[in-house]
Amino acid sequence: MQLTAITREVSGSINNCELSFHAREPIDAAKAIAQHKAYQDCLAELGVRVVSLPAEPELPDAVFVEDPAVVVDEVAVISIMGAPSRRPEARSLADALSRYRPIKFLVDPATLDGGDVLRVGRLVFAGLSQRTNWEGIAQLRDVLRAFDYEVQPVEVRDCLHLKSACSYIGNDTLLINRSWIDAERFRDLQLLDVPDEEPAAANALLIKDVVIIPASFPKTRALLEQRGFRVRTIDLSELQKAEAGVTCTSLIFNHEAINSGEH
Repeated sequence: MQLTAITREVSGSINNCELSFHAREPIDAAKAIAQHKAYQDCLAELGVRVVSLPAEPELPDAVFVEDPAVVVDEVAVISIMGAPSRRPEARSLADALSRYRPIKFLVDPATLDGGDVLRVGRLVFAGLSQRTNWEGIAQLRDVLRAFDYEVQPVEVRDCLHLKSACSYIGNDTLLINRSWIDAERFRDLQLLDVPDEEPAAANALLIKDVVIIPASFPKTRALLEQRGFRVRTIDLSELQKAEAGVTCTSLIFNHEAINSGEH
């Protein structure tokens, strides 16, 4: 199975990014670009085919390609992001994705960020957050139902996205910060709690059998390794000032679509 990752280069205007929970700190754009390059290299080393889109100079958050779209094996859903300033990011991403998948578009009054969508097999958890509303979840459910996915809403509190609070790390296991979401929704999965000192560490990226996390969470790394997970850490210190995690700067999917002729 060949995985493809769509990424986008860091905008020089990243210091004007949207912030919801972090105090604004100066971001060293050159260092952020270097860290993003190391992230792309990490994906490539793990066998992922990386497709890098050019930077969008006028769109400070455009490096966070996970948010404008939800991609499953059969279809790509282009969303209406919760932050109006970010909505123009979807155009070029829809164009890039149309080479791989049939495209469906959410419509007003839906809002949905891809960072609020967590897929575990045919089950899709959708976070009800500051960026994603009920209508967005309902429209996503309608699109994905045709392909036998079940969409379940999860309330998100005190963090930006569902995947800020939990992520799937393989072996029927979710890395989770229970204080930010309704953990009861995940009762059929094994839950691995992040250390109290590292509340933001629940955002992890699973590539094959490797769990990628930021280097700033050593206790979480130790916990994962103690439980038998293979872990890679990467330095994302500059992008973390823009509320980034390891999932939000790539859009990863199986290269081969199902019924991909239906454009």
